[in-house]
Amino acid sequence: MDSFAVAIGTALWLGVLTSISPCPLATNIAAISYIGKRVGSQSRVLLAGLLYTLGRSLSYFMVALLIVKSLVSMSAASMFLQQNASKALGPVLIVVGVLLLDVIPLPWTRGSGGLAQKLQGRAERLGLWGAGLLGMLFALTFCPVSAALFFGSLIPLSLQHQSWALLPTLYGVGTALPVVVFSVILAFAANRLSRAFGALTTIERWMRRLTAVVFIGVGGYYCLAFLFEVI
Repeated sequence: MDSFAVAIGTALWLGVLTSISPCPLATNIAAISYIGKRVGSQSRVLLAGLLYTLGRSLSYFMVALLIVKSLVSMSAASMFLQQNASKALGPVLIVVGVLLLDVIPLPWTRGSGGLAQKLQGRAERLGLWGAGLLGMLFALTFCPVSAALFFGSLIPLSLQHQSWALLPTLYGVGTALPVVVFSVILAFAANRLSRAFGALTTIERWMRRLTAVVFIGVGGYYCLAFLFEVI
């Protein structure tokens, strides 16, 4: 299978996993609440969900552009990354996997809900376009899990494939995907929202654990193959 095709799927999956992790999930709940206030109009609900997705994707695109583009454009940094990216990727994946397993307590992950409510209140003054602003602002409220997935997994993946546009954009789409799904539910079947949201929160823990196991396994393989060169 083409490695870039795998990278595309990985970037989208990392975004989805980020969106349903506890800290980013609080901001997505706030976004759903904001969009739900427009439930009287199906088209406005769907448009708000789309604007939220575009806002998140734009923020991740701009951050990745600054990091990836600048590093790739520097010949010394580019050469260093080509020679050492595979060696560094193993330990990074293991660290991200451990964080996803919640083995290490992270007390500073609390408090994002209050921030989300404050940002939501300011965005409401802009009406429908506030959904796009929420997406942009919420994308930049990194917590340890989302920061680990973005800076520890997506950025190295983008550097490896020198993709400063497509992979970060797909990651942004993935982070907003649950909001888009719930926007559709709000627009066409609002009475099923609580049931769908309950199912999402139930499976989040197992999705995160499965991804953590995969990350640790792949990270271990990269360490053995490229760092210790025993495979």
